[in-house]
Amino acid sequence: MSSTTGNRLIDHFKLGLDAPICLTWELTYACNLSCVHCLSSSGRRDPRELTTAEAKAVIDELERMQVFYVNIGGGEPTVRSDFWELVDYATAHKVGVKFSTNGVKITPEVAERLAASDYVDVQISLDGATAEVNDHVRGPGSYATAIRAMENLKAAGFTGFKLSVVCTRQNVGQLDEFKAIADRYGAQLRLTRLRPSGRGADVWDELHLLPHQQRELYDWLVAHGESVLTGDSFFHLAAFGDALPGLNLCGAGRVVCLIDPVGDVYACPFAIHENFLAGSVRDEGGFTGVWRTSELFQELRQPQTGGACQSCQHYDSCQGGCMAAKFFTGLPLDGPDPECVQGYGETALATVVAGSAPKPSLDHSHRTERKPRKSGGPVALTLTRRKPASECNESPLAGFELVSQPSGSGCASGACGC
Repeated sequence: MSSTTGNRLIDHFKLGLDAPICLTWELTYACNLSCVHCLSSSGRRDPRELTTAEAKAVIDELERMQVFYVNIGGGEPTVRSDFWELVDYATAHKVGVKFSTNGVKITPEVAERLAASDYVDVQISLDGATAEVNDHVRGPGSYATAIRAMENLKAAGFTGFKLSVVCTRQNVGQLDEFKAIADRYGAQLRLTRLRPSGRGADVWDELHLLPHQQRELYDWLVAHGESVLTGDSFFHLAAFGDALPGLNLCGAGRVVCLIDPVGDVYACPFAIHENFLAGSVRDEGGFTGVWRTSELFQELRQPQTGGACQSCQHYDSCQGGCMAAKFFTGLPLDGPDPECVQGYGETALATVVAGSAPKPSLDHSHRTERKPRKSGGPVALTLTRRKPASECNESPLAGFELVSQPSGSGCASGACGC
């Protein structure tokens, strides 16, 4: 694709499409882990989540809208008792499925089933190339669980599944090791950006990349070209030089969106907050009505001024950065990205009043406190003490055995595109 054609395509995307190219759908907030950077603050099932019939009705809409595929997450989506029923229903109705999982239910039998399907892709989440780094973020035993899942997928002959890594201050030096793990199991490495969303807001200061690490990541991505997936995670790094492969545009409400477990539709998969709530699939008109008539989506599809970033010579490259990252660090949406590689974000953050940044609207976290690494490193943090949005005594983990956890447990997904 020529640069000119590419620019015209991006300009078209900015105005929005009749249907999303793909969408993220969090089927449940239930999960068996307690990842500290969980975008959706998952852990406990919400009793209001969509029923099987309601979920199938959404899939019917996606088929009519000709949505190419849906990226299913959570929570841990495989703990829903009707998960495979919904996957089969989607693929039978010409809606491809990619689902993100920590691997807890990828048994040899499940791996063989997945390998036999041409319409289902799998994304295994791993946030450390070693157990020490990964389990500090995702919980004890989670590294072994993910590796076992990849071993099962490889043994079943499933090639090309995704190994998804959220880049943090502690693991960005392990990129070569992550690539080696992906190659070992016949997977494709997918790197995503840490956002200060959900529980990620609580650990942002500890985990987000330092300025020199941003440059190291950019150089590594340039060197590895198209062999590593990034989606639209790192378009803010384009201010270093050439744009990276991917959308290089905030697609929120234009080409992507999020459906949460109770059917609420948000403009951005990384911004579960009432400010970005566009409607509900339970509203009259369903998902189609939300996508095509929501006032929020219509506003996002209007030409953007660029605000304070408009005068920067790098604006056309980085597009002002990530909306969610700005919002949850207390920066204006037309201001610089908090990780602006030209340093403008750091300057802007210095003006934010401590404690004034917006908090996520929902919290389904288990009540869990994180333990420090024995070999040093970041100090222990309390994940959250906010009152949850709703209480639910139903265990989301019925039917399978948990790995050893610290007192309490919780979760995160890959949107956590995860």
